[in-house]
Amino acid sequence: MNLKTTLDICLSFRKTWMCVVLALSCMAMSNAQTVNGTVTADGQPLPGATVLIKGTTTGTSTDFDGNFTINAEALSTLVISYVGYSTKEVLVGNQTQINVTLEQDNKLDEVVIIGYGSQRKSDLTGSVSSVSGEDLSTLPVSRVDQALQGRAAGVQVTQTSGAPGAGTSIRVRGGNSITGSNEPLWVIDGIIVGTNFNLNNLNANDVKSVEILKDASSIAIYGSRGANGVILVTTKSGASIGGGKPQVNVGIYTSSQLVPERPDYLSQAQQIEYTNQDAILRGVVEPFPGSPSDYPNNDFFDLLVNPSPIYNADVSIAGTSENGSVNYYNSLNFFDQDGIVENSGIQKYIFRSNLDFKLSDKLKAGARINYSRIKQDNGVVGYGSLLGILPTQPIYNADGSFNGANEVTGNPFNNPVATSRLDIDETTSSNLLGTVYLEYSPIENLIIRSTFNPNIINSKRNEFTSSQRPDLQSGDSNARIRTTSTINWNNENTVQYSGVIGDNHNYTILGGASFQKDVTETASAQAFGFTTDATTFNSLRTGSDPLRNLVESGYGQRTLVSFFGRLNYTYKDKYLLTLVGRSDGSSVFAPGNKYEFYPSIAGAWKITEEPFMQNQNTFQDLKLRASYGKSGNQAINPYETLPVYDEGNTSFNGVELPGVVLGRFANPDLIWETTTSFDIALEASLFGGKVFAEFNYYSKKTENLLLEVTIPRQAGDDNQIQNVGSLQNRGWEFLVNSTNISNSNFNWNSTVTLSSNKNKVLDLGGQEFIDVITDPVLGAGNLRLIVGETVPVFTGAEYLGTWKSQAEIDASGQDPAANAVGGPRYKDTDGDGTISVEDYEVLGNPFPDLIYGFENNFSYKNFDLSIYIQGTVGNEVFNTRTRTNFFIRGEVPKYAEVADYWSPQNPTSDIPSPGFVEGAYVPNSFDVEDGSHLRLKNVRFTYHLPVDKMGLKGVKDMSIYASGTNLLLLSDFRLIDPETSQYGRSNIRQGFAGGEYPNARVLSLGLNVTF
Repeated sequence: MNLKTTLDICLSFRKTWMCVVLALSCMAMSNAQTVNGTVTADGQPLPGATVLIKGTTTGTSTDFDGNFTINAEALSTLVISYVGYSTKEVLVGNQTQINVTLEQDNKLDEVVIIGYGSQRKSDLTGSVSSVSGEDLSTLPVSRVDQALQGRAAGVQVTQTSGAPGAGTSIRVRGGNSITGSNEPLWVIDGIIVGTNFNLNNLNANDVKSVEILKDASSIAIYGSRGANGVILVTTKSGASIGGGKPQVNVGIYTSSQLVPERPDYLSQAQQIEYTNQDAILRGVVEPFPGSPSDYPNNDFFDLLVNPSPIYNADVSIAGTSENGSVNYYNSLNFFDQDGIVENSGIQKYIFRSNLDFKLSDKLKAGARINYSRIKQDNGVVGYGSLLGILPTQPIYNADGSFNGANEVTGNPFNNPVATSRLDIDETTSSNLLGTVYLEYSPIENLIIRSTFNPNIINSKRNEFTSSQRPDLQSGDSNARIRTTSTINWNNENTVQYSGVIGDNHNYTILGGASFQKDVTETASAQAFGFTTDATTFNSLRTGSDPLRNLVESGYGQRTLVSFFGRLNYTYKDKYLLTLVGRSDGSSVFAPGNKYEFYPSIAGAWKITEEPFMQNQNTFQDLKLRASYGKSGNQAINPYETLPVYDEGNTSFNGVELPGVVLGRFANPDLIWETTTSFDIALEASLFGGKVFAEFNYYSKKTENLLLEVTIPRQAGDDNQIQNVGSLQNRGWEFLVNSTNISNSNFNWNSTVTLSSNKNKVLDLGGQEFIDVITDPVLGAGNLRLIVGETVPVFTGAEYLGTWKSQAEIDASGQDPAANAVGGPRYKDTDGDGTISVEDYEVLGNPFPDLIYGFENNFSYKNFDLSIYIQGTVGNEVFNTRTRTNFFIRGEVPKYAEVADYWSPQNPTSDIPSPGFVEGAYVPNSFDVEDGSHLRLKNVRFTYHLPVDKMGLKGVKDMSIYASGTNLLLLSDFRLIDPETSQYGRSNIRQGFAGGEYPNARVLSLGLNVTF
């Protein structure tokens, strides 16, 4: 750690404590008052209930008649709790008598958000996972999706990169599509923002709850948009804060990101010996004829990868007017993160305003506004590129200028130090996400609601490649500016009526229509041949090579029209039925195929309501539910059904004239991908509500897959998207929430989530397999779609170690000219004497056999401790760096284990000898590694200051906390973190890693104050 980094970290923590001192200094003494009250439950007094002043150890217990007396300030909050019952909080205000009724702590009585409404969990017939805002707040993250990892059964969340602002890849019960997106639909406060919404625009501390809709019954109300699951985000409001006085929350934290463990490579001396031996065996001049001390021993990681800080500040003001007609929540957020890799980082400003107005007894209105401004440094040096540089590579020439030549090959060398200091890659974006609604209830139980939701995004990306780069030729310097403008709007109109028939029949009917339009425009300009860096990307006209200039623009539009309905019916609060249907019409399909209808049916049986369950004490609630239905996926971009013409010049009378040629035929027969799914589940609340458990089993089948198939070249293109093939997903989910200990001083609760999903290709349009190209150098062969296997599987030859003798080669039947003693040996599956794609076998797949999360929360008096673990078992990772770091020539760094390579002095080694060229390598089983891992995701320790004893006037609660994220990773993966992904959120190219931006260990210190 260099001095500058150390000072930055010290300064960041100093700033945090300065804010703590400032907050304390602004507070004064206040007076207490005597409060009397009674605590009841089930209509009876509740003796022994605990009554505490929030944030303190001051408290009392109720007597035999449920009565209590306590001295508390007007701004204090009383926390009333009892084992097996839900905890309640009450603001004292000017009250001297506070009576509280506690309800049994039953997870099935929780209210969860569903599509276009809410329900008690006990009344759900579909599969919905819920994560509270309190759970999310234990992780100091900048994005909501990062905090979901391991918290919801059946939901695989993968942090594909540790770069600032990087998102995740989310699969809800596996992937349904091969070509189309498998990301879930995000809905924020009822606003459908799509599958690719940049969640950096949302402040995680504004979130009240997150619900994940998983089965056909829950997602059907969103039709084709919800085929991959739906994630509903509800932000906070001031509805729960009464008394007419605003509540102010201030939260600040600062973090230090520590450099994670790096892969183990040969030392400088070992690498020199290996590289020289490689040259000798290939018959070329030794690049390092001297001793190791004659050459540099540069650590490019130490120069470009360093600990870095994070700063975050949140302020929110929430409340309700005295007459209750208005409630509001307003917040400001500032977030600043420097990446651990130089010139990477993100800075965000986010403003939110949530307003609700009760205009009359029958009319309500409201608005949600979220505005964000983000500047992101994308980084010009990749973490993985540093893994490919020999330590002997000079950074500077003798004259002090940057070196730009590879010292072994003599080829141009992209000097990362020079690139980091000279090049620019940054993106600035703004987003306005809003909704306005009007809700009218002309008669009791009838609600008419209309919303309009604009989503406006503008972004500009600036790139500059410096003329001073030592590896570039004159004229290769360039600058590029790309702008993107997106305007989306959505109008939804619903009518809902709830009724009762007799004493036993309850129903709710919902009907609605949705209209959505998305328009995206892009423009890009690039110029070459800059002779100065003075203006960087700000003056493209100064590029001196106009013949290479590029100007591009694009336009895309998508519209969606939907009509939907839902019926919820309950008989005797015991038998439940849900019917859902939605008709979607999309502009991306040709006439005749634009509309599709998606129905679902679900039912549930509250077993504990039956007479035979009344005399048992084990189950407080027991519910069996099942659902069946269909959903769809557009899975293609706009205009895919239309013909495309490509530029093609021609000659006439010796003059070249511009023209066009057919690039793609029209394909009006494309239809929606359709997924049919079945779900059955058992939910139980046991032992007086101390344990809640849920088990789900599901099966999904997707048909009419939209895939690229090979067509005759004379058709204009080699490939065309067609509806061919089908795949299947089957799996199970298990969730347990338990209250292990609960008393006045100590509480301990746990949450366990387990899930497993297996997918399988059922049909590929008559083909047995399809090869997918992941690397232009390797070509096809290391990734395949195979009927009967998962989507996808890693393929290659089985690596058998090294050839130990010439006799072994001769006896194998393989070509002696293509193999040598000490060289890599592969299994010749078909016995034809050559190693080709015909010898490739299935080597593994990227899908875990088990995904798990385990969280424990402890509280003792004023202290809280949260420990959160998550991980996977049984998935494989294709390590693309092994090709160069284990096999092939010596100008690339080698794993430390390569020091034990085969030689006449080490004849039993299975590590290939130096000197083998790239042609001796084929994708093989040594590339595929176990991706199972356990990650200590977060540990958080919180202390609630005794604000009443400290005499802090106006303070309701104050806490300080320290947390650590990614503190421990247990994995055998050579590149350390098996979770990062070389191809990001790609559907097909999953499970590849080549040394991507790692997930750093993060230590945080924070303060939260409520006034």
